[in-house]
Amino acid sequence: MGVLNVTPDSFSDGGKFYTLESALARAREMVDQGADFLDIGGESTRPGSEPLPMEEELRRVVPVIDRLAKEVSVPISIDTYKAKIAEAALNAGAVIVNDISGSTFDAEMNQVVARHHASLVIMHMKGTPRTMQVDPHYENVVTEIAEFLHNQAAKARNAGVGQIIVDPGIGFGKNLEQNLELIKRLGAFTDLGYPLLVGPSRKSFIGMLSSLPVDQRLEGTAAAVTACILNGANVIRVHDVKEMKRVAVIADALKV
Repeated sequence: MGVLNVTPDSFSDGGKFYTLESALARAREMVDQGADFLDIGGESTRPGSEPLPMEEELRRVVPVIDRLAKEVSVPISIDTYKAKIAEAALNAGAVIVNDISGSTFDAEMNQVVARHHASLVIMHMKGTPRTMQVDPHYENVVTEIAEFLHNQAAKARNAGVGQIIVDPGIGFGKNLEQNLELIKRLGAFTDLGYPLLVGPSRKSFIGMLSSLPVDQRLEGTAAAVTACILNGANVIRVHDVKEMKRVAVIADALKV
């Protein structure tokens, strides 16, 4: 899954693909490099970020999705926790909703996804983007997140959502040790019975381990992607599609 942030302030590539033409060019490039999905986001959810007005989020993402839906063959995902944004994106041609809140921020999200017969990514996040990295605490990080994903998936199913994907939310309300524990024990999430998406790309835990800034985390991301695939991830959400596609081919071949 290739990441396309149509934002001026995302943690990794904010501002690079903020205009319509630059976003479209990057999306086409990722498809050419082997992306199986495109995940379009208009609001930065980096640690400490503030919510974006709905009108601005719509302005950023809908024209991009509308154009891409006519031009590319891969499924398009909208990265949002707002049901109205999801509805507009689905009307424009998206077929997946990637909700970082696991459908907890907007009570209408499950119904919107079900009505459009779309797929839903249920991610775990502790708190909000503004507060999530303020001393996150768990009694048992794997058990608590698995329980959350199980419960939210059941609610989505009951609302009529047909395809559900779960994501433990690497970097969203987790410290270094918690992120590493989640990647090591991804089997606990594959046991839930849903496809598993993991997003380790360029995350801060890689920077902490390597003492490298965000634009120098390619090798660390490659190592994390390999570990995620070997431990059961079905979809990897990445910025560096060309390089991580190559990594995934080898990691898939090494799976037992």
